[in-house]
Amino acid sequence: MAIADRLVAHLQNAWLRRGITAWLLVPVSLLYGSLVAMRRLAFRLGLIRIERLPRPVLVVGNRIAGGAGKTPTTLALLQHLRAAGWHPGVLTRGHGARPTPESPLLLDASTEAQLDAVRTGDEPWLIWRRAQVPLMIGRDRAASGRALLARHPEIDVLVCDDGLQHLKLHRDIEVIVFDERGVGNGWLLPAGPLREPATTQPVSTLVAPAIVLHNADRPGTGHAGHLARRALGAIVPLGDWWAGRPSGAAAPRQAHALAGIAHPERFFQSLRALGIQVTPCPLRDHADFDTLPWGNEVRDLLVTEKDAVKLEPQRIARERPGTHVWVAALDFSPEPSFWNELDAALARLPQPPHPARDVI
Repeated sequence: MAIADRLVAHLQNAWLRRGITAWLLVPVSLLYGSLVAMRRLAFRLGLIRIERLPRPVLVVGNRIAGGAGKTPTTLALLQHLRAAGWHPGVLTRGHGARPTPESPLLLDASTEAQLDAVRTGDEPWLIWRRAQVPLMIGRDRAASGRALLARHPEIDVLVCDDGLQHLKLHRDIEVIVFDERGVGNGWLLPAGPLREPATTQPVSTLVAPAIVLHNADRPGTGHAGHLARRALGAIVPLGDWWAGRPSGAAAPRQAHALAGIAHPERFFQSLRALGIQVTPCPLRDHADFDTLPWGNEVRDLLVTEKDAVKLEPQRIARERPGTHVWVAALDFSPEPSFWNELDAALARLPQPPHPARDVI
């Protein structure tokens, strides 16, 4: 494991308790907290302008650093919105994109053939493959929103993936995701995992109180909210996953498992819960696959969907012909009370609902 990866792993462990590492970093956290507070105050006082787009904005984000389940939440929201008759679009930064887009980059049916997960980032590419809704990738979410609406005027709600701290963009609804870590040791970065205080108030005027989703078996914070069930769904060969077709092939009972996500051990434990004996291969979040990180001796390899978008079947057949790659999809299901609260907030949006839209 590289030195940088070891440091990240050490910090993530330190963030769960108030040990010596955390205490040594408290002075830096105090400085960071002051900067966060001053920035939010500048937005509240109008010293920095908050931009309002001509469509309602639903932001998905988290207060804690690292993956808490924002992308699965975004995918579930998109499915729900489309089933209810909305026409959503997605705004996202595109972490890991190479090179980072200097101007908003559109991902839709008209541009898909010219792009890939390297150019867009793995999470936008996964959202596109799963949800098939237009995305605009860029650091400035407000500029991205304007560009996306210019290309897709049919969009009637914008979902901002990982945009909780992007205060420049006005939002109407906030969905805040926590995982089993809760707020960790309760301290701000770098002494703790919090990007901002757990009780931070929004700088935009919301149509309803922020909606909290706990991506865990039980709430890990004092915030009232809803639970989401997280489990692995179907495990299919890589070629079938890319083609979007079901498969009758039986998943291996023994395999190497690769995960380039924020918390690889979650994936490995989920596979073990299915009775699969795994040899774990953890990678850093948003890991690239310029060089395939396994050898020719690996016969069966299980990967996440986030990693699968960077592994084209033709390349595997060419570079690792002896490896059978399998994709384990995530089954992510918020409880009904979450959808009830979300639907109530959607009904209060300033944009009148479409006559044919039935909120479910």
